[in-house]
Amino acid sequence: MSVAPRKQSRLYRQRQLRGMALFALFAFPNLGLIAVFAYWPIIYNFYLSFTSWDFISPAPIWTGLSNYTQLFTSDMFGNVMVISLTWVVVVVGVNLVLGVALASLFSMKLPGTSVVSGIVFTPHVISGAAIASVWLFIFDPNYGLARLAFNAVGMNSPAWVTDADWALPALLIVSIWKGVGFVAIVYLAGMQGLPSEVLEAARLDGANRWQAFTRVILPLLSPTTFFLVVTQTIAAFKAFDIIAMMTGGGPASATTTLSWFIYDQAFQRSNVGYSAAGGTIMFVILMVITALQFRFVEKKVNY
Repeated sequence: MSVAPRKQSRLYRQRQLRGMALFALFAFPNLGLIAVFAYWPIIYNFYLSFTSWDFISPAPIWTGLSNYTQLFTSDMFGNVMVISLTWVVVVVGVNLVLGVALASLFSMKLPGTSVVSGIVFTPHVISGAAIASVWLFIFDPNYGLARLAFNAVGMNSPAWVTDADWALPALLIVSIWKGVGFVAIVYLAGMQGLPSEVLEAARLDGANRWQAFTRVILPLLSPTTFFLVVTQTIAAFKAFDIIAMMTGGGPASATTTLSWFIYDQAFQRSNVGYSAAGGTIMFVILMVITALQFRFVEKKVNY
């Protein structure tokens, strides 16, 4: 009577071991890749932020908190943070507002909607370098298309990417143009997934289009909005390719965001430790912003 239970227990343990071995076979290679290419760079960057190195010296020299002290006492870094926060607030805010407006238009299924939505989404899948090249021509004050618009109202086109007062607005326009299509399509997918009976109930209760949109549709889209706020904030902080192609952080550091500052210090000035300190600050900022969004915004999300 006691042999059968022991045999079943042994078979059960063998199945468990086989399952664990199969899990390890498939999971550990992926975990190893994530550790090597995701977590180790973060850890090594954190170490470099306490050193001084120029890519040429045999080994980094430990300097303690000097890089962070220099960053937090630098007027230039303060200006970089102001530009970065301006970039994030404007790009994310405008993309969300325009995205939900475009999605509302697309959801009406007017003639040509599918073609227009495809055109609006296309910039998102085009490389930033290609988009920057096109917009450099558009913004050219002598030959660009923007010149025609200004001339039509009797004005001269500004030197968009070489004037410190116009360079940041120019890059913001390009970044919004590139990203708004993605936001619109995500919002459109969210609208198409809304329960039709709720919208029909709002119409039967006498709600007009604006009331249905603000009191029913937008609250039901809060999970979509929450997703977009998180992803668009991270993407805005990491913006790089358009800046690199159009202004190179200039003129006079007018478009030097945190991501460009990190690149410039490391690969153009060979100040690796200083760059790594900036990278660590960027990582902490993104972690804090994401945590705050999950902590406060998710409370108002209706699932």
